[in-house]
Amino acid sequence: MTYDNILRLSDDADVNDVIRFLREREIVHFQRFGEAVQLLREKLDEKNVYYMNPALIS
Repeated sequence: MTYDNILRLSDDADVNDVIRFLREREIVHFQRFGEAVQLLREKLDEKNVYYMNPALIS
């Protein structure tokens, strides 16, 4: 929403290009973070999670 507000206020094409790039990059980062969380959930659902085994922690 912040990026959209800046785009509404700005009339500089170069600034608008940078703001659009940053907005798109943030969206991609959000999507990748969601994918990483999903992969982590899948790993934690596996039966053999060694790093969660207290017997293996020294």
